[in-house]
Amino acid sequence: MGSAHVQTFTDANFEQEVLGSSQPVLVDFWAEWCMPCRMLAPIIDAVAEQFAGKVKVGKVDTDSNRQISMKYGITAIPTVILFKGGQVAKKFVGLTKKEDLAAALSAAAAA
Repeated sequence: MGSAHVQTFTDANFEQEVLGSSQPVLVDFWAEWCMPCRMLAPIIDAVAEQFAGKVKVGKVDTDSNRQISMKYGITAIPTVILFKGGQVAKKFVGLTKKEDLAAALSAAAAA
């Protein structure tokens, strides 16, 4: 992973790190073999840097963490979900532009 601000979320730590977070959390559901996921990775790193301290950013490897992926109905990757107060606030499916993610994070961090 490129950025020190991008965490790894798993079935084991998801509830504590994401649902229990006092900050908004951006979660990138991805897999190693997924080419659009690899293309999205630098964008995720960039927004993690941009919103460091305001928003938590992390990734869930859907191959290794099937339980959490199934719980949130991840059928296509990359899927990026913004959680706020333990709830899904916004969901992006497919390759998403940095501006779209940044706008959603700005709104979540400000509210």
